[in-house]
Amino acid sequence: MIAYLTGGDPDPKSFLTNSIALIEGGADIIEVGIPFSDPIADGPIIQASSMRALSQGITPAGILDAIGELTQQFPIPFVVLTYYNPVLAMGLERFLKKAHESGVDGIVVPDLPVEESEDFSNLALKHYVDNICLAAPNTSTLRLRTILDKSKGFLYLVSLYGVTGPRDSLSPQALEAVKTVKSLAKGKIPISAGFGISRPEHISAIIQSGADGAIVGSALVHIVSQHLENPNEASHYLRETVAKLKASTKKS
Repeated sequence: MIAYLTGGDPDPKSFLTNSIALIEGGADIIEVGIPFSDPIADGPIIQASSMRALSQGITPAGILDAIGELTQQFPIPFVVLTYYNPVLAMGLERFLKKAHESGVDGIVVPDLPVEESEDFSNLALKHYVDNICLAAPNTSTLRLRTILDKSKGFLYLVSLYGVTGPRDSLSPQALEAVKTVKSLAKGKIPISAGFGISRPEHISAIIQSGADGAIVGSALVHIVSQHLENPNEASHYLRETVAKLKASTKKS
């Protein structure tokens, strides 16, 4: 169970409280998004959360510092999702060095194609940070083999076409994609599926199809957005929601 929140949303203090709620709810990995002004892979819910965080003056360095506070308290893996522009703006070496010092275990960069990621991957390896690659449902078998070979930590399987956001149901294509990628991976790297996964039954279906993990983001960020007037309430609902999602990861 990988649980996502946008860093600094709706404010730095609430973000820390909400992250702790995810951990208390049973999340196995926390994924933190670094807000960016042009998040091309994200749907309206996460786009809005990025704008809220940016309006608070949140910076990538500030988010890494916040993750550092959390990793000092909780022995749980943290993954960062960032677009490449903020990494370049800080500088690859500086960004990855600070990420490692903050306790970040892996980084997902949705707009960095695997074919252009060699410099980033080498520096990530140098700083003991996993470069987690993404694969889409329509990725060719040949390219999937390359992505599986290059990805570290786990492979992030995008389970649908389009941007992030809750969906009522998972398509049969998503489940078939899990089976295909899992077969190609041959146990060499875990497969975690994300995008559109928001309900316990989604997670159960993904796990039953062979995925090692499920990533839930927009559904959790939506809870944050529903309690902007009373941010302290969000942590209660996040904890409850994650506990239910976590329970659905168990194979029957």
